[in-house]
Amino acid sequence: MTEKLNPSKVTDLAAANLAARRGEDLIFEGVSFHLRSGEALVLTGKNGSGKSTLLRVVAGLLRPETGTVTVTDSEGQAESHVGEVSHYLGHRNAMKSELTVAENLGFWREFLGGNDAATLSIEEAAEAVGLAGITHLPFGYLSAGQQRRFGFAKLLVAYRPIWILDEPTAALDTSADRLFSDLIDAHRQGGGIVLAATHQPLGLTDARELRMTGFSGVDAGVWE
Repeated sequence: MTEKLNPSKVTDLAAANLAARRGEDLIFEGVSFHLRSGEALVLTGKNGSGKSTLLRVVAGLLRPETGTVTVTDSEGQAESHVGEVSHYLGHRNAMKSELTVAENLGFWREFLGGNDAATLSIEEAAEAVGLAGITHLPFGYLSAGQQRRFGFAKLLVAYRPIWILDEPTAALDTSADRLFSDLIDAHRQGGGIVLAATHQPLGLTDARELRMTGFSGVDAGVWE
């Protein structure tokens, strides 16, 4: 029986020949990449170019038309269920408006098994995103920018080696952009892997870029 992949020792995220459809349309095809510990890949391109679709395919939320996504740990164990070792932060923050911030983060900490040494407490995570002292407030009471900050704090209360981020700095001001770039860089320095889609620069150190152009047969993705 094959041993289960160890999340704390994940070293590689690889996609091979991915293609995906939206209805009858083939959005992209032939997308491949290989990210190792500490590396980041940023997806850019216009709305509708396939950035979010590619992220959801990698996260296991959508089934690809063709291709595979695998993660590997330092012990040589490989796994195709990337969702088990990744955080996915989409356009929505996945928080209940009527619950307090602490209750929301507490749920995610317990649900995701946030007992690893690399995780932060709820208050530590709140401080990390610049919002210490207000975790007693209902999530729905907060501004869009504050809600996005706490959406990001969810990544800090339970360790996952792979962060899959869709427009992570949406609704944030300039000062918060730098804060999140620092948090992402810190995750990478600890061996984490980041795959992000964005319309604006994230300020990440030594990140690779994949420009999505959308609709296979019209244009192909371009590496930069």
